[in-house]
Amino acid sequence: MDILHLIDRLEALLNEGTHPPFTKRVLIDDQRAWELIDQMRIAIPEEVKKAKRINQERDRIIAQANEEAARLVDLAKDQVEQLAGEHAVAKTAQTRASTIIERAQREAEALKADADEYVAKVLSQLDGDLSKTLGVVRNGLLKLQSEHGYLDAEPSGSTEPSAGAAAPESTTSRVS
Repeated sequence: MDILHLIDRLEALLNEGTHPPFTKRVLIDDQRAWELIDQMRIAIPEEVKKAKRINQERDRIIAQANEEAARLVDLAKDQVEQLAGEHAVAKTAQTRASTIIERAQREAEALKADADEYVAKVLSQLDGDLSKTLGVVRNGLLKLQSEHGYLDAEPSGSTEPSAGAAAPESTTSRVS
């Protein structure tokens, strides 16, 4: 039975009691009062037990909520640490990649400059060798023309020997 209902019945019992004149006392049916007191003794422990159960349930729910909150906080911290670590790794990788790219570009430019220098040197040497060879060829043609009288077969290009080529021998020094 509900304790509040029992208190209401006790209050009604007191209100129903008779008041002797010139006193503050109330005369009530003692049998009904003892019944209410017995019912209260039975109901109060039940109410206390019910309140304890409610408090225990509340404490259990609060503890469970605190555990869940702590777990979520730990999980969030782990995720933050993981993301921070991933960010640091990504940033380090990006920096290293940039360094490698810059070094590769510098090395490629140096290699290209070396290759260009080598090609220019080889081409210059080839130009000199070809000029000498052309001079020798022209001198040979001039000598043949002057010795054998092939005047109508002129070499293509200029008939003058190049600066590096030997001059043709004079045909007047030989007698055939």
